[in-house]
Amino acid sequence: MESEGPPESGSSEKSLFFSQQEEEEVVEREEEEEEEEEEEEEEPEETDPINPLLPPTLTGDVEGLQKIFEDLENPHHEEAMALLLEEDLVGRNLLYAACMAGQSHVIRALAKYGVNLNEKTARGYTLLHCAAAWGHLETLKVLVELDVDIEALNFQEERAREVAARYSQMECVQFLDWADARLALKKYIAKVSATVTDTEKGAGRLFKEDKNTILSACRMKSEWLETHMEASINELLEQKQQLEEIVTPIFTKMTTPRQVRSAKSVA
Repeated sequence: MESEGPPESGSSEKSLFFSQQEEEEVVEREEEEEEEEEEEEEEPEETDPINPLLPPTLTGDVEGLQKIFEDLENPHHEEAMALLLEEDLVGRNLLYAACMAGQSHVIRALAKYGVNLNEKTARGYTLLHCAAAWGHLETLKVLVELDVDIEALNFQEERAREVAARYSQMECVQFLDWADARLALKKYIAKVSATVTDTEKGAGRLFKEDKNTILSACRMKSEWLETHMEASINELLEQKQQLEEIVTPIFTKMTTPRQVRSAKSVA
């Protein structure tokens, strides 16, 4: 079974993507013994045509790709999307070829045509898994910037971070740890904001002052995220902890049953 990670030895551009296909065909010939020797003409060996998007994808020719997609006169224009999404036997399209070749500019250029960057192969590998396995840090950064799912799991229940670790791609591991910390803060802000604005989740039991305190804190943390794109993992964790220290006491108070004073205690 083919591995989604980098091979142990180098390979040609074509076999890089279509590694699972046999490149050589075995032609059986029957020899006939006759008194008079006759010359036999061999038919030319048939080969599968190369996807016209493959060469510019592997070489990073963004302009060439754009011409195919956007030039109405290009002979491959009408079939451009079908060619891009054409899959090999394990479910990899040309976006995976771009990831394996480390062509981050190609990924960014093709993303604008509405492709699904979270599509999985037959064994659950995403583009992020692929870039992580091959150690292409810049490609990882582009994919995360394009908001792919960094928590997606392959058939071995591995995230891209675990795949990078398995192939000893430590720079990729460190970046994905950072992306995970950033996502954790982003998701916590979204969860808290939804809780205090959804009356079905108990927002009706919040005092107006407490609600405003939480929403103000969430807004400040969201703005901090937008203005601190290079924040370290420790800084991201610290920001999340600060928000938790504001939110937790208020939520605890909200879930604590209020004591109802009896008529006797009032008298």
